[in-house]
Amino acid sequence: MKFFIIIFLFFLGASTNMTAQSTASKQVSTFKIIAPQFDTNKTIWVYLPQTYHTSKQNYPVIYMFDAQNLFDAETSYVGEWKVDEYLDSLTNKEVIVIGIEHGNEKRLDELTPYPHEKHGGGQGDVFMQFIINTVKPHVDLNYRTQVDAEHTTIFGASLGGLMAFYATIKYPDTFSKAGVFSPSFWISNKIFELTSSSEIPKTSKFFFLVGNKEGGTMVPDQEKMVKLLLSKGVSKDNIEHIIIEGGQHNEKLWSENFPKAFDWLLN
Repeated sequence: MKFFIIIFLFFLGASTNMTAQSTASKQVSTFKIIAPQFDTNKTIWVYLPQTYHTSKQNYPVIYMFDAQNLFDAETSYVGEWKVDEYLDSLTNKEVIVIGIEHGNEKRLDELTPYPHEKHGGGQGDVFMQFIINTVKPHVDLNYRTQVDAEHTTIFGASLGGLMAFYATIKYPDTFSKAGVFSPSFWISNKIFELTSSSEIPKTSKFFFLVGNKEGGTMVPDQEKMVKLLLSKGVSKDNIEHIIIEGGQHNEKLWSENFPKAFDWLLN
């Protein structure tokens, strides 16, 4: 019960920590865009490589959920991922990162492709249409991106991990790589049914990570999904499956392991 209370507070409350000062890199900016799928405006965060304005090259793109938690302690829930600090330290593997803010109390609706029998939700596919049909065209038009699926990754944790996995299975023509941290596969068994019935490209890559102290069915669910992917013919070389000893369901786990996942996915 404690585990589900923690998870429920996490996806409902992704409230902001307004006592902290901004820690966002100068490479980070934001813009607002109309989300016709939800009849609202959404804030999009953009990380541009340090060479962006002095080069003419096009860059691969990582789309990430829960933008409030990625770059800035001021807007994060209980600590940021420090994605910008890590990327600022690189001299190669430069990318554009597009962070998509969740809708606070609407986060559960946005980041669940199927409704949970008790908690509801289930608007995840509408949210993906917003990303694919509204955000990505805008990004590709206004930034120097490599637009093809081979160079497009999607990444998230918890409900965001569930959605990153879902997006790569459901929309392989758009996303070829997924960073799947602490995925909330417990929301619905339909995610396993979708995987079982889908044709998964041999080029798809999945980086799975979960902590063994997250509780619930988190570890066995991830193990079940990895076995299912292997049975579908996905090469073991295209799957990274990590269980962190002592890892808990929080930003600390995800922040500490983002560099490892980034390096593997962009390799």
